[in-house]
Amino acid sequence: MADVASVTRYVRENREFLAPWEPVRHEAWFTEDYWRMRLAQDVRESFQDRSLRLFLFPRQAPGEVAGVANFTNVIRGSFQACHLGYALAARHVGQGLMTEALGAALDFVFREMRLHRVMAAHLPENERSAAVLRRLGFQREGLARDYLLIGGRWRDHVLNSKLAPDWRPDPEEAFLASRCADAVSPERP
Repeated sequence: MADVASVTRYVRENREFLAPWEPVRHEAWFTEDYWRMRLAQDVRESFQDRSLRLFLFPRQAPGEVAGVANFTNVIRGSFQACHLGYALAARHVGQGLMTEALGAALDFVFREMRLHRVMAAHLPENERSAAVLRRLGFQREGLARDYLLIGGRWRDHVLNSKLAPDWRPDPEEAFLASRCADAVSPERP
């Protein structure tokens, strides 16, 4: 688990830099108490297959949090998808760190978590975010009006997605799903 003090330092140091791209944050967001609780919750959600929240650490300063990559709202069944959100510290912008980190994380999400689709949205004016997604092979899918409450206002977002290459259902997973369906079938006595 990431060090609470390092995460808190990251959010405090980047508060103004990230504000144009994020929801309005309550003051508690910037405290160690909040991050102690939140990191424990993140671990639980990961074990429950609901999300995967990652912190980025630069090679030259492995104790420093440089950014975050969050794969959230994991939906299984016939969807097999999640949302991706990410942010990078001001001092690490333009160094390729986010592209490298997301490339490795996407590989994990597609191969180990076996998700079929990852969806990411960005503000239309956020060219850096759009460029990262393009480099990673995301496809633009459209524009969602008033999609997220950012900086206290409903903002339009560009919708993008990336599909797992050569995704195929695991026969054992299909077997388990069909067994569960048989067990609750109304025709079954």
